[in-house]
Amino acid sequence: MNKTLLIEDDVQIQELVQFSLEKEGFVVLIASDGEQGLDLAKREKPDLIILDLTLPKIDGYDVCKILRAQKETAGIPIIILSARTDVADKVIGLELGADDYLTKPFSPRELSARIKARLREGQRKNELSNGPLKWGSLEIVQESYIATIAAKPLNLTVKEFELLVLFVANPYQVFSREYLIQKVWGYLSSTDSRTLDVHISHLRNKLKALGPVLDSVRGVGYLFARRE
Repeated sequence: MNKTLLIEDDVQIQELVQFSLEKEGFVVLIASDGEQGLDLAKREKPDLIILDLTLPKIDGYDVCKILRAQKETAGIPIIILSARTDVADKVIGLELGADDYLTKPFSPRELSARIKARLREGQRKNELSNGPLKWGSLEIVQESYIATIAAKPLNLTVKEFELLVLFVANPYQVFSREYLIQKVWGYLSSTDSRTLDVHISHLRNKLKALGPVLDSVRGVGYLFARRE
């Protein structure tokens, strides 16, 4: 049974999310402020976290940053659920490591579909794992979501990790933006190319020790290949 942690201070939204997800068999943990949310995430290790941005004690952006920095919670998928609709807010959330962003008011059915898509992605990764992937000094252990360069951890977000696995498993293959979004975020995702580009930019920065291995193909997308 999948365990979901909702970090949200609005009681009505707490009740709506809990009711809709429990009907579908989820166990729902609830935290009403950022501090409690971080504590529950570390102790309970949920399969997925739903995170509001406007929270008492510690705001959602800081919660997201801390979750990604902690070893125990770094690989847990995060869906931001917020009334903030500006593109800038969405970009900041994704840059801090969130995997998806859903604005309020929202459809419980859409939230459930996005949760299931994220959980399926994690399952597929585990099923396809056949030992570490390697590229020079880069080593990726898929089942534990660990990537290192010369034995130094890269501290990737879940989406950065999934992009890297796809690239390294298929070097020199050009992937369109549309394909990458569908493959990594899922067919139900409303993710746009700007979100993808933000993740690629962060991934490039974390792969600097390998040299410029992640290339743009103008008008098409990206490929992973060492430049000679």
